[in-house]
Amino acid sequence: MAEGCEFTDGSVALRWRGDNPATAVWPNVESILAVHGHQGATEIRWIESPTSPGNLFDELHPVRPSSSATDPLQPPPGHPRGWAGARHLR
Repeated sequence: MAEGCEFTDGSVALRWRGDNPATAVWPNVESILAVHGHQGATEIRWIESPTSPGNLFDELHPVRPSSSATDPLQPPPGHPRGWAGARHLR
């Protein structure tokens, strides 16, 4: 048995339950059924959300303007660069 969710872009996260749980992300429901459908023996039960997720987070988490984002390729000031500044575990 598994449980999961379908995102607004159609991708699906699926979590297998049991003694050895695992999580997988799929591009769509059809892809899951192609692999785990057991020739039509698999049943999907949808639990409908009481509200549409359309603008659910717009008023709660405003998006910062792009000018306030830092460059991910540049280290923060004072951060050591390269392997010399990295810590190695042995």
